[in-house]
Amino acid sequence: MKADPACTEEPDVTLAGPISHAISRVARLHRLTAGKLLKDLGLYPGQELLMMHLWDAGAVRQSELIKRLELDPSTVTKMLQRLEQAGHVRRRPDPDDRRAVLVETTEASCGLLTQVEGAWGQLEGHTVAGLDAAEREQLAGLLARVEENLCKETADCPVEARRAAAAN
Repeated sequence: MKADPACTEEPDVTLAGPISHAISRVARLHRLTAGKLLKDLGLYPGQELLMMHLWDAGAVRQSELIKRLELDPSTVTKMLQRLEQAGHVRRRPDPDDRRAVLVETTEASCGLLTQVEGAWGQLEGHTVAGLDAAEREQLAGLLARVEENLCKETADCPVEARRAAAAN
């Protein structure tokens, strides 16, 4: 890293947080790899998570998707517009509350389900290549603990992770 002319020492800021730096690099590379795999399916990273939620939950309110995905409402709206244009989801008024919008998968998305499962399987394989079963289990446990630690510092966590962190 080239030193900032305003500073007199040559810093290596990453030395202050080597684990945080590693997590940042891994997260970036994981997202890039996911993006490459999903591109062939006509999806952007994050859209598969939205679809997974819908495949698991069935029709849900758009506001529920926003909470569940922990994304900005405008981001989820844009994702839904793209997925709707591709024929994977449809939106309709909620019969119980005409102000709310229900989002559901279409029959056309059923083929996508298998493709997303395949892409995530490939992503998992790339991610843990060279790790044996015990190392994979250990990594999953360590990452869960890291997530719990970070959840203690922020209210911006998945509900399940917040509950796990509160239990400790």
